[in-house]
Amino acid sequence: MGAEETEPGEGPRLEAALEAILLVVDEPVAEVTLAQVLERPTHEVAVALRGLAAEYTAAGRGFDLREVAGGWRFYTRAGCAPLVERFVRDGQQTRLTQAALETLAVVAYRQPVSRSRVAAVRGVNSDGVMRTLVARGLVEEAGTDPESQAVLYRTSSYFLERLGLRDLSELPELAPFLPDDVENLEETTK
Repeated sequence: MGAEETEPGEGPRLEAALEAILLVVDEPVAEVTLAQVLERPTHEVAVALRGLAAEYTAAGRGFDLREVAGGWRFYTRAGCAPLVERFVRDGQQTRLTQAALETLAVVAYRQPVSRSRVAAVRGVNSDGVMRTLVARGLVEEAGTDPESQAVLYRTSSYFLERLGLRDLSELPELAPFLPDDVENLEETTK
């Protein structure tokens, strides 16, 4: 009997079941969710997922199994990404504008943050850009400010997924990119 086969009535082995589920998901799936669906202990599922990820890397497969945004999902291996992009997009690029990148950075590092605070940091009105980021699913509402009643925004799990981050702690530090006299810079802009 092959490694993928099982006795009648037992169902597929754990690794095969995980692969089948992860092939159809459109967002990362948490280990605990996979364990519940497969009726297996969470630690067994975690070990199997890490084993599969290592196996794919060792074999040099064109895809990668990664833990991002609190769950697991298949991704194209970095070396194959240009080929996949060319196939999927057929030469069409949808990139964020400079204004959208700046706004997204402010939200990512200052969240939860209001539109007015984003505008104050950027020095220009960011309402339209915020609407675009919300529409693309990169930013989402995070409640309201108790004092001003302004809507607060934060980055979404889709943002983490697109950047390949497990959580916000993996964002790069800003300190190396700031001027040495940042305190004086903030004083002069007030």
